[in-house]
Amino acid sequence: MHRSRRTKLVLAALLASILASASFAQTPKNVDQALKAAIDGPQRTPAFKLRDKYRHPLQTLEFFGVRPDMTVIEVLPGAGWFTEILAPFLKHDGALVEAAPPAKGPMQMGSSFQKKLTSNPQVYGKIRLTPFEPPDYMALGAPSSADMVLTFLNMHDLVYFNVHHQVTDAIMQRFFRAAYQALKPGGVLGVVAHRAKAGEGIGASIKKARVPQDYVVNEARRAGFKLSAASQINANPKDDGSLPIWYLPPTLALGQKDRAKYLAIGESDDMTLRFVKPKE
Repeated sequence: MHRSRRTKLVLAALLASILASASFAQTPKNVDQALKAAIDGPQRTPAFKLRDKYRHPLQTLEFFGVRPDMTVIEVLPGAGWFTEILAPFLKHDGALVEAAPPAKGPMQMGSSFQKKLTSNPQVYGKIRLTPFEPPDYMALGAPSSADMVLTFLNMHDLVYFNVHHQVTDAIMQRFFRAAYQALKPGGVLGVVAHRAKAGEGIGASIKKARVPQDYVVNEARRAGFKLSAASQINANPKDDGSLPIWYLPPTLALGQKDRAKYLAIGESDDMTLRFVKPKE
């Protein structure tokens, strides 16, 4: 090969490598900007935005590694706190699947959530719904169809189902297995959950809507997941785990009784766990 031609090829390859590296380096920044735009967007409920200081949506979603080109399944979205952020973030290049209770069923949140989605089709029009209402509906989609499964503050609900149906850990384990099946190899399961008091067992903690962190980790591992990382993003050292979570904001179930005390504590101490489905 002629020397000048070989030199041009080498330089072209080097330039391509530099451009690829530069593009990759910009990706986290672009994702961060897109997340911030979704978090600051006008579609968010004002009362939800007030909770950002407790729920840390930017740091939490960055920790899980969500990208705008992913297919993400959100399980039991409740009133849609994170849905308001995920929907615009994934709207153009990704896909958001909401695993929510049917409009008619024991879990009454289903109807109000679906009304929320239909109220703003410009933001929520591309969302796909799949029924999720333990123990009857627990599939999360086609096998290996999702890049990420997320669930926020729902682990205690799965344990409540266990108690209601007089089983040990079957419902929670079924959730983890459903998530494992729906995820692609290498896919991520992100979990935020109310954390139990240190050393407290599941029997005592569930009465306060809390779950021991090692219990959640062990159940996920039983289903085949590996714990990739645990974060203290949503930890609250002012909450020692001794109170039922509904005493604390935003519920404040006791009304004016000790209200200042509970407001000073803030929202519950929560675990933030990132699990991965192994590639092999």
